[in-house]
Amino acid sequence: MSDLPSSQLPDCRRPFKRVLIKLSGEALGGKDGSGLDPKVLAYIATEIKAVHDSGVAVAVVVGGGNFIRGDAFSEEAHIDRTVADQMGMLGTLLNALALQSAIERAGVAVRVQSAIAVAQVAESFIRRRALRHLEKERVVVFASGTGNPYFTTDTAAVLRALEMEADVLIKATKVDGVYDKDPKRHTDAVRYTTLEYSEAISRRLAVMDETAFTMCREHTLPVIVLDFNQPGALLKAVTGQDVGTLVGGA
Repeated sequence: MSDLPSSQLPDCRRPFKRVLIKLSGEALGGKDGSGLDPKVLAYIATEIKAVHDSGVAVAVVVGGGNFIRGDAFSEEAHIDRTVADQMGMLGTLLNALALQSAIERAGVAVRVQSAIAVAQVAESFIRRRALRHLEKERVVVFASGTGNPYFTTDTAAVLRALEMEADVLIKATKVDGVYDKDPKRHTDAVRYTTLEYSEAISRRLAVMDETAFTMCREHTLPVIVLDFNQPGALLKAVTGQDVGTLVGGA
């Protein structure tokens, strides 16, 4: 399959010094996307360790969809949306703690910071403390989204990436980049190598939710969308190699 080049954006891939990785909750649940799969956790820890060992500072935002998706659960169970979103935030905390243990077993120091106060199990989010952890070569896992209902973990990932002064946001998915149409439904779908923010918006390409994507554009935060199930893809991305789709530009 040939790549579909963006019209104007140069492929400005380069080695990055500090990255934020956005992981969906479903990614931790294995094939069925629910609960927690120990083998998947071990695999993710190995991939993150490889990036950390290359000298790159790593922060992670994890979703909670393997346990509950607030918007969908609110509608299905007729539960107040705010309460359902709070339940979803607690789901992300479960995932963050599982990731912490898995990455620590791989030999890397980790700290979990939560946007909701849970002092007995995780630090509360404090920007300066999180930056200090990164300086001390610890992986920081951010839980509980932004701490507010109605905001997705995509938005939380962009927010934390900006606060951590990350060079790039890497969105780890089950697809090896952004396509001009759904590759699962269309055999002739073509992948972009690079993509401008404006082009993604005009073509209505689902890179991430609109609020998150608008923040990326406003603050010129580049995004790399890649298939996290491809071993070594994450390390290739942070070292400037051609993998996934790089979104940036105007």
